[in-house]
Amino acid sequence: MAALVPLSEFPDAARLAVHTVLCDIDDTLTTQGRLTADAYAAMERLRAAGKRVVPVTGRPAGWCDLIARQWPVDGVVGENGAFYFRYDDAARRMLRGYHDDAGTRAANRARLDRLGAEILAQVPGAAVSADQAFRVADLAIDYREDVAPLDDAQVRRILGLMTDAGLTAKVSSIHVNGWIGEYDKLSMTRRFLAEAFGVDLGAEREGAVFVGDSPNDQPAFAFFPHSVGVANIRRFAAELSDPPAYVTGAEGGAGFAEVADLLLAD
Repeated sequence: MAALVPLSEFPDAARLAVHTVLCDIDDTLTTQGRLTADAYAAMERLRAAGKRVVPVTGRPAGWCDLIARQWPVDGVVGENGAFYFRYDDAARRMLRGYHDDAGTRAANRARLDRLGAEILAQVPGAAVSADQAFRVADLAIDYREDVAPLDDAQVRRILGLMTDAGLTAKVSSIHVNGWIGEYDKLSMTRRFLAEAFGVDLGAEREGAVFVGDSPNDQPAFAFFPHSVGVANIRRFAAELSDPPAYVTGAEGGAGFAEVADLLLAD
């Protein structure tokens, strides 16, 4: 991987043009599994300054409903692009957009549940993620969140079992996620911004910053000229064919707060 450029070299002209901040959650907004006050306040400060804030995450629908309702955000893309949720405060209702219809999601769920049992039988130490019950479209296998960390060979084994079964599969900083279909975080983010705000990311990618931390963020790192990795991205350096354009000095939520400080500087 090419050397990462420090966030301090983010051009002033580009910084002033940013209208949307997109970010992963786990190990990007959070630090050691916790959402810090600094990271939460950074989201609030960005919104108060007129920036759109949209988490783009592998986390489940149940979590995303709460995030859309209660966090200082303009919406959330969840389960690696399976859906978006946006809470309309004026109408007091949740707006939801899914990649698949309800019947397809139900059929896929049964198939994914069977595969999950097979993976656990073949990869000792792996577990279905604690948040699986709140998911509507994917299978999340925990390899280091609530279990003792698995080694790289075990993680690759999980990934291989998913891809051999015909799933799209990605490794996050804590889970291996698999789903049925060709969507990803970026495709649903583009759809969400178009449907909710009339923003064509193909034409306006210079106006958005994406902040992430792991290999499953690479489509966004490649798409956005001003993508940012928080410092813990370095753990995956050897796996990144599409690294972020810039890297923060701090890890996790403190790194995200650095991004907010930069974008809001006078």
